[in-house]
Amino acid sequence: MDFTAFTSPVLLRGDAHTAYRDPAAYFHAGVFYLYFTLVETEPDGTVYLYLAMTTSTDLIRFTPVRKLSPRDRTLNLSSPGNVIRFGGRFCLCCQSYCRENGEKYGNANCRLWLLRSDDLVHWDAPELLRVKGDAVPREEMGRMIDPYLLEDKDEPGKYWCFYKQNGVSLSSSRDLEHWEYAGHTDCGENVCVEVVGSEYWLWHSPPNGIGLMRSSDLIHWERDETLITLGQRDWPWAQGRLTAGAVLDLRREPAVGKALLFFHGTGPEDERTVFDQYAGIGFAWSDDLTHWEYIR
Repeated sequence: MDFTAFTSPVLLRGDAHTAYRDPAAYFHAGVFYLYFTLVETEPDGTVYLYLAMTTSTDLIRFTPVRKLSPRDRTLNLSSPGNVIRFGGRFCLCCQSYCRENGEKYGNANCRLWLLRSDDLVHWDAPELLRVKGDAVPREEMGRMIDPYLLEDKDEPGKYWCFYKQNGVSLSSSRDLEHWEYAGHTDCGENVCVEVVGSEYWLWHSPPNGIGLMRSSDLIHWERDETLITLGQRDWPWAQGRLTAGAVLDLRREPAVGKALLFFHGTGPEDERTVFDQYAGIGFAWSDDLTHWEYIR
């Protein structure tokens, strides 16, 4: 992959009517599958969120954006966490970000969902992720957003779901259907987790920037005090907030050879002002998951 060919850090750029947020990426058979929250403000000012995607072979030219969820404010599927392989199929987790009463932010009905696919483009109907256990009714699960799935580094076949509730909460499962709640720890939103050597590296989003935490057991965490902000100071499109980092480690993939960091930026105003507009998806790359390069 020729990183000298890029002329901008922005992959998808928002405007007054459209925002691209919460990226997640998967690389398969030479193709990047980029999933994200698509926010559309309609002529009457009503806002709808969609789970959406595009594909690219070089992160320069993209296919037309494809919506993967219906126009429904009681659902507003969005914030894809990541894609994993399970049972011979692809699985994508996401949230519902319910704003059926005109709320600015998702209400107490927000829940987590799982979609399955054979081709990364066409997805089955979403399944509710009962991460609090089968005995807890949907209406008693509490507000939860931003899921992320990861196989345990020490117990193959055991999967973790990380999600935003009381910091970051964790639940475990061996079939992605029946879950056991495992606790929580202080953390920002939009969690992304990779196994790096003998540790879990967890990237998350505080009020601004991307933070990093490390753990060997998912219980005791070491917090890196340095936030990742890349070129935010010089990027008007991200000066309001840089957030929602998603790491795709392709350092061992010959066609890429780097770890990629996808994120979204809002600007020049803060997200508190332009939450549904002017958000775009950018990217950076790294050889060591610590030092990030980007188009300036």
